[in-house]
Amino acid sequence: MPNNLSTSPEKGKKKTYQEKLASRKYKSPGRFITLLYRVIGSTVLLPAYNPHIVVKDDINKREGPCFLIWNHLSRLDHLYTMKAAYPTRYNMVAGYSEFFRSHLYLVFILNRILPKKVFTQDFGGMRAMHSIIKQNGVVAFAPEGMSSIYGTNQPVVPGTGKFLKHYGIPVYFLKMRGQYLTSTKHFLEIRKGRTEAELSLLYTPDQLNEMTAEEIESDINLKFRHDEFAWTKERNIRWKMHGRSCEHLHEICFRCPKCGEDLTMYGIGNEIRCRSCGNGAVMDDGYAFVPLNDGCVIPDSPSKWVETERAEIIEEIRSDPDYEFSENVKIGKLPEYSLLKKKKTSEICGEGTITWTHDGIRYRGTKDGEAWEFRLGYDTIYSLVIMTSTERFALYVGEQFIEFYPERPSVGKALLITEEMHRMHFNTWKNFPWNDWMYPVPGGVRPEQAGQNEIGNIEK
Repeated sequence: MPNNLSTSPEKGKKKTYQEKLASRKYKSPGRFITLLYRVIGSTVLLPAYNPHIVVKDDINKREGPCFLIWNHLSRLDHLYTMKAAYPTRYNMVAGYSEFFRSHLYLVFILNRILPKKVFTQDFGGMRAMHSIIKQNGVVAFAPEGMSSIYGTNQPVVPGTGKFLKHYGIPVYFLKMRGQYLTSTKHFLEIRKGRTEAELSLLYTPDQLNEMTAEEIESDINLKFRHDEFAWTKERNIRWKMHGRSCEHLHEICFRCPKCGEDLTMYGIGNEIRCRSCGNGAVMDDGYAFVPLNDGCVIPDSPSKWVETERAEIIEEIRSDPDYEFSENVKIGKLPEYSLLKKKKTSEICGEGTITWTHDGIRYRGTKDGEAWEFRLGYDTIYSLVIMTSTERFALYVGEQFIEFYPERPSVGKALLITEEMHRMHFNTWKNFPWNDWMYPVPGGVRPEQAGQNEIGNIEK
């Protein structure tokens, strides 16, 4: 694949890939590509996950444009939308940074995937979706913005309800089950057990018209509510773990439930153990913990472990006005004139220290061989962008995608700090009502902070 993707005849200079992507025009995928995608997906890829797909409301019987949304459990979810919707041709939305990865380039072009900068007000991404709807097409997107980090659903991105009301077209919902457990965010190895998907009509235009934007978002959050570990336990599903059920689990289960130390847990093979006090467990082929001995303190599941970590971090940051957490990191950026090879997600361009305080997130270090720093406020940042793995995270600094590679396995902790700093100070991206028990006041926000809007705040 050539590195020189195009040139700009007006200026006589090479056009960056970012510029080319911004000017790209979109149409629905071709019929042959959709058929080819179905054949390969149904016969080669999807069978590895033991899928069970039910269509209650056939999206092919609709007239005109519509949205197809799903609870985003895994990077493999696209296989289920393909199977459930066929032969409907749709444009799926994917994270902007994924368009710079060479192994996805041709697939994205042929399937006419739409780019969206995650957790930002991305007008380019909105224009791409708008163009498909105006062509009476189908846009498929995940309202949560990212695939599940912990095997549970995340609150939908603020503005989702307003967006759906604006277009007032039918919304179909593909309810996923089991996809996270086939390939977790902390360990991407494929594990076979059982997966399910059910397609139904979520909203008619009349229903959208009758509901407020806030009611739509609350309703989607409720319909998405799910815990993969509880689900697989209830059904006694067994998974092929290959002897590696706890690999990298410490990236999300980072705090020892017994001694309280952070970043001392270590998961390898089928075991996770605290390096400080020895507390630990093995995980069986049903994703259930079995403590190493009677003295061990282990939550019921990884998702419950993270709930405890979140509640404790909420208490820590709200009781300490000087709270601070720092990590040494390398940083990466997207290339300008070429694509990322060998499945990389960015190219290293500097190193420094990133720090979380009540004032925001600050980085001090280098970039492209020069001193560089920035600060992002929690008014615009409410979560971290984790596209592929919990080994690293990203932020949009202005319009630029910057990825961070911490020295320690600290992404899980940094993610909880970011989200709960935002909720303490702004709370645009609210936690679920069923998690109110974690907060010192209902809803996780002080009364004087209620109703504040997202406002940009970037200092360089």
